[in-house]
Amino acid sequence: MQTKNRCAWCEKDDLYRKYHDEEWGKPIYDDQQLFEFLILETFQAGLSWYMVLKKRDNFRKAFADFDYRKVAQYDEEKIQELLLDAGIIRNKLKVRAAVANAIAFIEVQKEFGSFSNYIWKFTEGKPIDNNPKTLKEIPASTPLSDAISKDLKKRGFKFVGTTVVYAHMQATGMVNDHVEGCWTRD
Repeated sequence: MQTKNRCAWCEKDDLYRKYHDEEWGKPIYDDQQLFEFLILETFQAGLSWYMVLKKRDNFRKAFADFDYRKVAQYDEEKIQELLLDAGIIRNKLKVRAAVANAIAFIEVQKEFGSFSNYIWKFTEGKPIDNNPKTLKEIPASTPLSDAISKDLKKRGFKFVGTTVVYAHMQATGMVNDHVEGCWTRD
């Protein structure tokens, strides 16, 4: 059996490999999927992506299958319920940010027709291929993620610092940071 060459960060276990092989870096233009990654990345802020990935199904249940219309309607009672949910990351500021981000997400849709239209305009609708040779060449943020972060914050989004935004860009395929030699580059 031939093994695939992958980006070294994903070799922890099968969950990570599956995420790398099937999702990470593949362009996403669907608003609900973009919202899912926005929620997951904001909860990941300051923590490990692996932890978030392991809890993804719990997040899916807690946040109505990432239906931003439903999440925007979450009231204080629902927020308190989520803060008791051991299946997710129970950070009060992040839970509240998820609701605020759903509301801001809908406002962006109203202005641009979709969140996808808004976010992808920063890359003219197509992925940026950084073609890194090693993991060390992959940045944690870029001037572009700085600009997107600043614009998102101006629009009322929370927990969208430049590093979170860059991770979102990687996850949703706005940037391709698969290293040289990774089978997904073929």
